[in-house]
Amino acid sequence: MKFRPLHDRVVIRRAEGDIKSKGGIIIPDNAKEKPQEGTVVAAGPGSRDESGKLISLDVKAGETVLFGKWTGAEVKIDGEDLLIMKETDIMGIVETK
Repeated sequence: MKFRPLHDRVVIRRAEGDIKSKGGIIIPDNAKEKPQEGTVVAAGPGSRDESGKLISLDVKAGETVLFGKWTGAEVKIDGEDLLIMKETDIMGIVETK
């Protein structure tokens, strides 16, 4: 299935969380805190201003972004867990040197 987000929505693949243990105790997956970093899989064309002019998004597919802890809607597309959120829920783009 191909999925194309509309307007100013962005599809994000959440980064894999590290396996953490405290004092030799392994934390189960459902108790781990999910990472707030991910890779943009797809981005919509943008939103329109009051005059109807298209305002394109600042993020593009392939970029790594940071987002808020409780933002986005979790969806499953082709068996993969993804997040869909508005571009305004993204805090910034992670730039690597």
